Amino acid sequence: MTTSDTFGTGSEGKVPLALVGAGRIAQSYVDVVAASECVEVVAVADVDEAAAARLARRFGEARSFSSHGALLDAVEPAGVIIATPPATHGDIALEFMARGVHVLCEKPLAVDVATAQSMICAAEKAGVLLTMAAKFRFAEDVTRARHIVESGILGDLMLFENAFTSRVDMSGRWNADPRIAGGGVLIDNGTHSVDIARFFLGPIGEVMAVEGKRTQGLAVEDTVRVFLRSVDDVIGSIDLSWSMDKSLDHYIAIFGTEGEIRVGWKGSSFRQVSSPEWVSFGKGYDKVGAMGGAVENFCRAIRGDEPLLITAEDALASVAVIEQAYASLAADHWVPVPSALDQVERTRARGGSAA
Repeated sequence: MTTSDTFGTGSEGKVPLALVGAGRIAQSYVDVVAASECVEVVAVADVDEAAAARLARRFGEARSFSSHGALLDAVEPAGVIIATPPATHGDIALEFMARGVHVLCEKPLAVDVATAQSMICAAEKAGVLLTMAAKFRFAEDVTRARHIVESGILGDLMLFENAFTSRVDMSGRWNADPRIAGGGVLIDNGTHSVDIARFFLGPIGEVMAVEGKRTQGLAVEDTVRVFLRSVDDVIGSIDLSWSMDKSLDHYIAIFGTEGEIRVGWKGSSFRQVSSPEWVSFGKGYDKVGAMGGAVENFCRAIRGDEPLLITAEDALASVAVIEQAYASLAADHWVPVPSALDQVERTRARGGSAA
């Protein structure tokens, strides 16, 4: 199947997608799809058949199924959005890709590097697209901040800071069940953080993660600080918590030799050392707009109109950094982040599976 074989079978020329999962994040796609002119959801699957049916009705004419296998036997979507718990991502993606269906997977791509590598090899074997819903890369302020940084007016980058902290009762949430989430707040919110850090700094060379006090009695970490160093020797830190809110008006701060920039929830700004004035840009974080950007990029890539912004290799790199951050938590010291692509390259050379 080529990228163009499946386009045009949706109504009004829209790209027909399936949605697997009918939980909290899947609900968010209702507004995203409603705002899009190039995509429609034609089928929804969830192990909770009633939940799948309720969500399908919100997409108008979408059909509902009690399993992704039943969906695959009845519908031929061009692509699928996988919005299920992380431990299921690999198996579900492999089944869709084997049927020639392009895959947009919610973060993290997988709970471990080996599974992510298998997904990449399967996508290449099937000739389909594989990407991860790293929505912050599609946030307009983040994109504009990247352009400002690349312009060089902030000088050489010295320090990266990111914080995703809030007070959320995680008791009873699957995100705090390591069997299906792969860990706690580090893999959950940290996947976004790592992708953003790589977007600005490039590849990450080493990490050290330190766990904070567990205040919710969870089986997983609910507060973590991650220190990182890029391969270009820029240092950074990431604060993640479900139990503490730092009440910052920004979630990214980057410091250079000639200035600093802050990407905020309600607006963003930068200033140079040569001037005391902050220069405002952007309107703040728009969740629907960011998620919509990811979906529309996926659909345009299926059409062959533009490349994926988040490649499968990007997604794999994020999985690798998180995996090494957990290794650091266990070892209590800095650990290197080896290239997770090496095994994929060896497997490509053999023409086989990475599993």
